[in-house]
Order: sequence, then structure tokens, then C-alpha cells
Amino acid sequence: MYGFDSYVAIGDSFTEGLNDDLPDGTFRGWADRLAEILAEGRRDFQYANLALRGKMLDEILEEQLPIALEVKPDLVTLCAGGNDIIVPGADVDAVAARLEAGVAKLREAGIPVLIFNGPDTKYLSVMHVLRGKVGIYNAHLWAIADRHGAKMVDMWAMAPLHDRRAWSDDRLHFTPEAHRRIALRAAEVLGVPVADDWREPWPASEQPSTWITSRRSDLEWTKAHLLPWIRRQLKGESMGDGLSPKRPALAPLLPLEQIESATVTLPAKDLREIHHHAS
Repeated sequence: MYGFDSYVAIGDSFTEGLNDDLPDGTFRGWADRLAEILAEGRRDFQYANLALRGKMLDEILEEQLPIALEVKPDLVTLCAGGNDIIVPGADVDAVAARLEAGVAKLREAGIPVLIFNGPDTKYLSVMHVLRGKVGIYNAHLWAIADRHGAKMVDMWAMAPLHDRRAWSDDRLHFTPEAHRRIALRAAEVLGVPVADDWREPWPASEQPSTWITSRRSDLEWTKAHLLPWIRRQLKGESMGDGLSPKRPALAPLLPLEQIESATVTLPAKDLREIHHHAS
């Protein structure tokens, strides 16, 4: 109805949907929620989600982007580079330049592109040290969107994401409610009407709206989340090692109750073959 009959999501854990859990152990996430909005229950709507947790920008551009270019959907969403810029010593300018090359390829192929900038980490204990790098990367992303005619979901400006209830305990991934609001914001940017408003204030709470933690909780978070991430980086490992995308090829969007009972076990190396068979 709004000009989108097919949609491919590429990226990392944010687009895969961590930590918007489904009963079968997979994740729903903002991209699935956006696909549901775009589909409006139509069985002819096609959706693929190639995103995988832990993926670095170059991996996304090498493994996922070619598939999106091949199938030429009516929409591609791209959020990538976050895992790259948080690495100590990362060259944010260089990361942005590589991402721009990917956006340029999609736009040259005539594919509408929706990109996402990073949220403001000011209110996240410990993670607030990344605010400057995120801000610089975001400035690049706005320029990239302007140069190539891509649309932007400005998560930095989403005030509801400043609330502690938008964030999972790992301080890296969003809660289901935050994923819902991000999907609504994405639909709004695309010009798709929605019934709910992502700006709606959070319910009143006795807890402070911003993320305030104790030194003890920061230490616990460091042990549970930061140190394991550092170890993986040093070993060249990823959270996504051995895993496959949850929706590796364009296919009709199943009703949510069927999605919750479905699992995908196909290896990533077979994605192209899957697409050819599906076509």
C-alpha cells in the first residue's frame, strides 16, 4: 500500500533484534516489527533479515550487502559500524567512509535505503565514555544520507531511549519496548502511518528515568559483559560465530504466532543458493 512489497534488513545484533526475545529463543526486534507494519497482513509481502550479532562493518558489507544488491528489494535498512567504533583506537572517519561505499552501491542500484545513527549514551553508566565517538560517527551518517538520498532514523534524538527502561542489562542492546518504539520511528520516517506514537512518555516510575548505577553494579557489569567482549576481541571471536541469519532469504512474512514457533538452521554459506531456489 505504501510502495514496499519487499524488505531486506542487514546489520548486526541491533537489527537481529537482541534482546527482544521470542519463546523459541530467537529474537523479534525492531526490524521484524517494522516488517509487520509494512506488510499489513499481506501474504505477498516479502522480508529477509540477514543481520547477525557481533558482525563488524566489513563482514556486513562482504556477506550481507551483495545479497541485498542481488534481490533488489523495495527497501533496505542498514545499521552497521557500531561494533567497529567502540574498539579502542578505532578510526571513526575510516569506518564511516567504508559504510558510505556500501550505501552508495545500494543507491546506485536504485534501492531505497534507511540508515540509523547511534543513540546518545550520555545516560549510560560507563558507556557514556563512547559519546564523543558516537557523535562523530553520527555526523558522518547524516552527511552520507544527504549525499546519497538515504533516509535516517535519528536515534540520538529519541528521548524515550534516554530512559533506563529502554536498555537491557548489558547496556548495549535494547529492551522489547525500545525495539517497538524504534520500529514506529522507522515507519514514521518512511511515511507509513501507525496507530501508536513512539514519543509517548514511559509510565510513571519510582525509579529515576536516567541510568543511575552504583560502583558495585558497574563492576558486576564489567565482569558479566565488558570483559567477555574484550576477550572475544583479542581472540578474533564473535558472538555470531557458528550462527546463521534468522531470515536468510526473501519470503512471505508469517503471522507472529507462526514466527514464534519457527527456527532457521541453514548455514550462511548457502544464502545465495537459497535465494536462487526461492526465486
